[in-house]
Amino acid sequence: MQAANETLKTPWGLIIALWGAGLGAAAQYGKFSVTFGELAEVYPHAGDALGFIVSSVGVLGIFFGVAAGLLVARVRYRRALLWALWFGAGLSAFQALLPPLPWMLVSRAAEGLSHLALVVAIPTLIAQLCAPADRGLALTLWGTFFGVAFAILAWVGLPLVAYGGLSALLVAHALYLAVFALFLGARLRALKIDEAPVPLSLAAILREHIRIYSSPATSAPGLGWLFYTFCFVSILTVLPGYIPQETRAFVMGAMPLTSIGVSMTLGVYLLRWIPAVSVVVLGFACSAFCMLWLWFEPGGTLPCLSLAGAMGLVQGASFAAVPQLNSTPSEQARANGAMAQMGNVGNTLGTPVMAIAAGGLGYLGLPLLAGAAFLAGGIVHLILSARRKHA
Repeated sequence: MQAANETLKTPWGLIIALWGAGLGAAAQYGKFSVTFGELAEVYPHAGDALGFIVSSVGVLGIFFGVAAGLLVARVRYRRALLWALWFGAGLSAFQALLPPLPWMLVSRAAEGLSHLALVVAIPTLIAQLCAPADRGLALTLWGTFFGVAFAILAWVGLPLVAYGGLSALLVAHALYLAVFALFLGARLRALKIDEAPVPLSLAAILREHIRIYSSPATSAPGLGWLFYTFCFVSILTVLPGYIPQETRAFVMGAMPLTSIGVSMTLGVYLLRWIPAVSVVVLGFACSAFCMLWLWFEPGGTLPCLSLAGAMGLVQGASFAAVPQLNSTPSEQARANGAMAQMGNVGNTLGTPVMAIAAGGLGYLGLPLLAGAAFLAGGIVHLILSARRKHA
């Protein structure tokens, strides 16, 4: 396997397989999110601890996102990918036994390590495998992995749970990851990269944080991603209560699909002509405008779908910005680690902060807070872009 600047033709079969493995990584979140009701039946006395079964995967990402980028670069990308797939498969198989709650929580914390390795290694590998002209399309495809995985879990996973119980879904997830580990282990060769590995230590990890977040190139995708993730999940959580009952199901089902559709069509087209950061800034600006539109037309179908489309531009172009701003695989791994870290911060803070704002200000809190966050995301990118030009 050659580095991207030597690649003459993009191996699309391998790219699709890596994206498929990414769906398994997203399912590490989604398998318990979409089955939260069934989880309460398995652990009826768990109370608030049930929430930790879902969130503990993301909480680890806040603390170890950058460390994951460092570790993946050190152990190399193919090895890290395969380790994460096999480890994730084993954990899902263990969870299928529905162990006592403390052991389930331990397994979920460990699963966070598998998840982090996957979301750092896969986009780094995709960027290196692709011909430069195809990177925008391939990384935009990668950016859909969460939305597609949650849709599949809703359409296929929930009927499977209804048929065979929660254990059936967890076994299916374990088998899914194992199949991709076997396939990618046979098809994927190690990248030939002459880069000295960074030593792993607490001091090295702290230096990595300083190095990443002081760099206007390495930090930019992650810092923009913070504002996107802060808004995405929280909007999908808070907005439904303000959408008319007769259109609510349609709008909430159509928003993720609209986001993916715009990302894969208009987003891919724009990435062929303008830099990824410019597409991200455009997406943030359009998202802020849509929040203003929703201020004047609360719960309206067209502004909701327009908002989803605008956010789709941010979604795909943010991943495409990583290789555009960072030329070496190790720098891309650092940038993807920062995206994982900032994404988990945004996902963790977004919904409770948005709920508090809506509780204090009513509906007005949603467009005000989300609109301000979208504007802040665009402004941060513009500031970092100016710093890069000045440097």
